[in-house]
Amino acid sequence: MTYIPLDIPAGFYRNGTDLEQANRWRDGSLVRWRDGSLRPVKGWVSRKTSYSTNTIRGMHAWESLNGSTYLAGGSYNELKVMVGSNTLYDITPSDLTAGIERATVITGYGYGDYGVDDYGVARQNYGNYSEATTWSLDNWGEYLVACSCKVGGAGDGRLLEWQLGSASDAAVISNAPTNNLGLIVTEERFLFALGAGGNSRKIAWCDQENNSVWTPAATNQAGDIELQTSGQIMCAVRTRGQTLIITDIDCHAARYVGPPFVFGFERVGTSCGAASRKAAIDVDAGVFWMGQRGFFTFAGNTVQQIPCAVHDYVFDDFNREQQSQVWAWANTEYGEVWWFYPSSGSQEVDRYVAFNYNENYWTIGELSRTSGVARGVFKYPLMIATNKTVYEHELGFSYDSATVFAETGPVSLGNGDQTMHVMQLVPDEKTQGDVSVKFKTRFYPNDTETTHGPYTPANPTGVRFAGRQFRMRIEGSENTDWRVGNMRVDAVPAGRR
Repeated sequence: MTYIPLDIPAGFYRNGTDLEQANRWRDGSLVRWRDGSLRPVKGWVSRKTSYSTNTIRGMHAWESLNGSTYLAGGSYNELKVMVGSNTLYDITPSDLTAGIERATVITGYGYGDYGVDDYGVARQNYGNYSEATTWSLDNWGEYLVACSCKVGGAGDGRLLEWQLGSASDAAVISNAPTNNLGLIVTEERFLFALGAGGNSRKIAWCDQENNSVWTPAATNQAGDIELQTSGQIMCAVRTRGQTLIITDIDCHAARYVGPPFVFGFERVGTSCGAASRKAAIDVDAGVFWMGQRGFFTFAGNTVQQIPCAVHDYVFDDFNREQQSQVWAWANTEYGEVWWFYPSSGSQEVDRYVAFNYNENYWTIGELSRTSGVARGVFKYPLMIATNKTVYEHELGFSYDSATVFAETGPVSLGNGDQTMHVMQLVPDEKTQGDVSVKFKTRFYPNDTETTHGPYTPANPTGVRFAGRQFRMRIEGSENTDWRVGNMRVDAVPAGRR
């Protein structure tokens, strides 16, 4: 009799072949590890239904001077604000130029080189790409500032300001550049217009503390600069002591130096462009973002690529035509950064990948959320789904119809031509009975699997199966805060097959 401990490290590993994923967690959804134990991500509760008419792509939460909380969100043709009491304001300017809800790629007749492809076959993507419209949102003091990204002929591109109150819509900021790609308010209280005036490499900023003065003069600190880059500005993130400007190919840091130059700009990373305009987020550990083929971080000096244990899974099954929908979310209570993205078979966000920067592991899962904000102004993190409902997350253990599970890669039982019989499972579970366990066995890496179970863990649990390798699946069977630690199996040699 041999007890085999299933001492599997935290996080998912989904690169390479099946055997390269041996003795690791391989697949799952809505789980995390903390202090060495596997546990469920907490669930969600509906906060506000019918928040918007169309899909929200950009949200921002802030607090007014009198303590009222606000949640702003923008779709391709509307701008909405919810007060903490769940009262909803439509602050869309009457003359807002609508964008597009989802990206479009023109691959039809007339595009591409003559004679390259077969007749009747859709052409490859030759740059005829229109991205989904997203919003840059920030607060200027207690006021909301907003910009619907204008790319090509889609989107509004003006800098807007909403000065609170139910009677007013967001209004254009006087003298500000138009046809912009986005905005951000710096730590020093300058408003940056990104891609200012239709120039995708230009940054313009207003006078300090005065967002209606944009013309540089000896008596103010307004100014502009065109970044020396061959890409276009994608987004900007306010971080400790500086503002990070990320293009689609590189990254620049803007630091306040005072008059006469006002800001100094330095390239801090190359080949690290952002996948979308909402792909970057700032947390205490630095700025994190999703790129075209990897993940990156900036902690104040230079950009570093983050080794990703689920790289193949994410980027080999990713709808690149809809990558403008990618957005980042900080779950700071658990030291996590999440990225939501559309899989290759979906036209809308349906998956997430998350990095735990405190414990250095990756998780994956399925969850359709199009935008959201971290915990802070509101008691719980808020995210909005494709059904236009705002949900409070990390609250309770209700998951609608979603399955909470984790499954290992192959765990070897025998060596060479030896197989083993597994007789018992010895569980290490804090809340025994709140999860079920399945085993999937096979004799060769590409052989057909046989499923055994589900079993409800007991001390011990009779299982009875044989093979050279098996995979174990843990699935939440009760909506509780269960814990799973280091399971063991009781195995005996079974000889040759």
